[in-house]
Amino acid sequence: MTVVSVSMPEELLERIDSFAGEHGYTGRSEVVREAARNLLGEFEDKKLEDRELMAVVTVIFDYETTAVEERMMGLRHEYEGLVKSNFHNHVGNHYCMELFVLEGQLSDISTFVGKIRATRDTLSVDYSVMPVDEFTGIVEE
Repeated sequence: MTVVSVSMPEELLERIDSFAGEHGYTGRSEVVREAARNLLGEFEDKKLEDRELMAVVTVIFDYETTAVEERMMGLRHEYEGLVKSNFHNHVGNHYCMELFVLEGQLSDISTFVGKIRATRDTLSVDYSVMPVDEFTGIVEE
């Protein structure tokens, strides 16, 4: 097996080690491998391909890290055809939450979420995706 070196904050490494111990993993490498497999498989759901989708993406970051907020606004403008709504809120004394409502194809949503996850200093990125065409029983007037 190939050895890979990864940089991460000490706090995250401690959380991985604790998680490994609490859930019976043999070590941090096993946790990271499983996390990588899950991340890579997230947008490989064939049931969602070629369908119109809605997604909600929630991002948490420290408000003192202005580069994150600037990046979120940049992504909103870069993906203005995908981003249907955007909400910014302060959480506690030091954090901001950015919420995006998206509507589009799986590949575009996947790319958008990937760019947010790749943004340095984001603390949490969570999302959910659902097909819009599941609501075909709703009658539009």
